[in-house]
Amino acid sequence: MISFKQLPLEAKAAVAAGVVFFSMMLSRSYLAEKLDLRTRHWLLRLQMALFANTLMLMGSLHVWRSTVTMFTRSSAASSFCFMLWKIAVFMFLALAHSSFFTLPFLVAEEPYFFSLAAYTCLGAYIILIFFLFTLGSVEQAYKFLAGRDAKAGTGNKNRTALKPVLAVVLTVVLTVVGLLNASQPPMVNSVEIPVHKLPSTMNNLKVVLLSDIHLGPTVGKTKLAMIVRMVKALKPDITVIVGDLTDAEAEIIRPAVEPLGELDSPLGTYFVTGNHEYYTSDVSNWFELLKSFNIQPLHNENVKIVSPKSTLDWFCLAGVDDIEADVLRYSGHGMDLKKALRGCSSEHAIVLLAHQPIAAKWALQERPDINLVLSGHTHGGQMFPLNAGAYLLNPFFVGLYRVGQNTFVYVSPGTMYFGMPMRLGSRAEITEIILRSP
Repeated sequence: MISFKQLPLEAKAAVAAGVVFFSMMLSRSYLAEKLDLRTRHWLLRLQMALFANTLMLMGSLHVWRSTVTMFTRSSAASSFCFMLWKIAVFMFLALAHSSFFTLPFLVAEEPYFFSLAAYTCLGAYIILIFFLFTLGSVEQAYKFLAGRDAKAGTGNKNRTALKPVLAVVLTVVLTVVGLLNASQPPMVNSVEIPVHKLPSTMNNLKVVLLSDIHLGPTVGKTKLAMIVRMVKALKPDITVIVGDLTDAEAEIIRPAVEPLGELDSPLGTYFVTGNHEYYTSDVSNWFELLKSFNIQPLHNENVKIVSPKSTLDWFCLAGVDDIEADVLRYSGHGMDLKKALRGCSSEHAIVLLAHQPIAAKWALQERPDINLVLSGHTHGGQMFPLNAGAYLLNPFFVGLYRVGQNTFVYVSPGTMYFGMPMRLGSRAEITEIILRSP
């Protein structure tokens, strides 16, 4: 029987990742009610950082072998330039691994340069791993198809050396493109949505949808202030924030949130939680902070949005807690659609705020009379090659969907980004939704 010491490093990393994952499941199942919120918060952050790093270790070993070890026998291996290259690869991997530890320790009013560098390296790391794997798979497929005719020779060695070089070049190019794309202000996307049973006096009502701002290590006050200025320029009747506003505790990042106090939509500004709010374990303090800025959290509750033209005309705006609260066993929180829609009858239009598209799907299965659901969470995949995973894991990916005869779901691609200050194959968005009465 092979002992743990005899296992290759990749296998040891996989075992370590499994152990950390098992500890996370145990913590959620057996320690959730025994630990106070702050302790659970730090334990969860530590476990997630360790889990991500143990998984990444397998990829990092492959990166090192592909970009450094395989060239150690070449004539350039003893050169000063190769030594600099080894240092650069090591620093790149170290920064990528350290990104997960910036969240609990390096969050302030504006992002630290180290956090931006670390998360940029993480994004580049994901792209590099993808291309190394893809090019390696192509190489193996070529060898298989060539069969015995493929002799080991200079041509094969050159092709093997070309693989990491091409992967690095593609990674550098796409990283620069992703950084430039994410550095642009979010685009304003105007969408007209017919809402069944919306009163005629509320035709053309304007709702601005924000989602996934992720105030934290790489998004700070300056970017939030820019978003608020863009929202105010649109002059919405209602502003809604459908979760993942933050990745940090309220007290730590309070100065960065101050621009939200300038939102002044005449029919109100509303907020529902996303999964990342529960990762902070500070939801109650966030609710109080948002209320101080005249932003109303919809904690499994609803409000009547009354027409400015007639007090007899109104529709029901409801919001549910994010489903991650149930997974984390966050006391007093969790998606409760019945409670959220209490008093909302099918005689009036119903608009629901639910952070995750899967929650939108569940809500429509339970209450098909909901007319419009506004969600976020997917980021439109945020960056290649994560787009495919986000598409497959969510029943609604991005944009407008029609469900049945009188129901629509709109999924925002996010107003900023999470962690990695990059976007590839997606664009940050502020959504201007024009509600149309039938």
